[in-house]
Amino acid sequence: MPIGIVYHPIYLEHDTGRHPESAQRLEAVVAHLRTTGMWSHLEHVPPRAASTDDLLRVHTAQHLETIAHLARTGGGTVDVDTVVSPRSDEVARYAAGGTIAAVEALLQRRVSAAYALIRPPGHHATASRAMGFCLYNNVAVAARWSLEVAGVQRLAIIDIDVHHGNGTAEAFATDPRVLYVSLHQSNLFPGTGRWRESGRGPGEGALFHIPLPPHTGDEGYLQAFERLVLPAVRRFAPDLLLVSIGYDAHWADPLSSMLVSLVGYRAMADSLVALAGELCRGHIALALEGGYDTDVLARGVHGTLASLMGTESEDPLGRPREPETDVNSLIDAIARKHHLE
Repeated sequence: MPIGIVYHPIYLEHDTGRHPESAQRLEAVVAHLRTTGMWSHLEHVPPRAASTDDLLRVHTAQHLETIAHLARTGGGTVDVDTVVSPRSDEVARYAAGGTIAAVEALLQRRVSAAYALIRPPGHHATASRAMGFCLYNNVAVAARWSLEVAGVQRLAIIDIDVHHGNGTAEAFATDPRVLYVSLHQSNLFPGTGRWRESGRGPGEGALFHIPLPPHTGDEGYLQAFERLVLPAVRRFAPDLLLVSIGYDAHWADPLSSMLVSLVGYRAMADSLVALAGELCRGHIALALEGGYDTDVLARGVHGTLASLMGTESEDPLGRPREPETDVNSLIDAIARKHHLE
């Protein structure tokens, strides 16, 4: 079966001006995929707009009205980081619905894996608040659709954006059907995602936070994968793997202080693809979150798609010269917290 990609030019209509999260991000990715010839080897899955019912599984009615009102009255800012333009409500519904479409194509076995190349991103959006460039929580909406509509029993969300997905964590902190694993830079926006947090009530154990220190690179991330992410997901045994993928932990990204290379991103993708094959019949769907150096983003998406396809990818950008931070003691502490010693 082919690898599916969800993309539509409507994603360029969320107008953020000179904001880091701009339409130029997706334009760069599509141009690179076309230039390399990969674009023609993908199965193009059309997105749909998320319905109000889809969004209400995660967000409040007041939140939906706030975004819609801002859009229909000409746009504005939700906060210093988050922009709404006249078409943003529609585009954000297509971002959430596009993530659902990726999962639906996967579950219907029309594709062997799926990648939602969407914007605006979603993982910071909470039930009642847009923030951190995010309007609706795309992956959370798709996860709830999977559980409530598609009949998936258990799913894991792996978030490798450099920022903690506070909105996704909030959405599933009490839900035992979901395991949310986040690898993120500590003490970076939004300042959440402490490693001692693990969920509440019936969702105790639903959250698995891995806040890595600045200057963590390939070695630290892959140690965290090997010792924490993979055993935690294996223990949970999901039926579906969703990935919030941001490329902003790369050493060249302007909004973080991490040292991951494209080789490291490819290794993480390879691990997740293998894990999905081991646990859930290969059911893996990814949705784009951050990544604000357009060259890194374009090459990173290409590398992830190459991982899904089982083909080679290159890293012409190389590795950083700075030394990595050692994360062994942190990984030891998190492993003890979650009984993974």
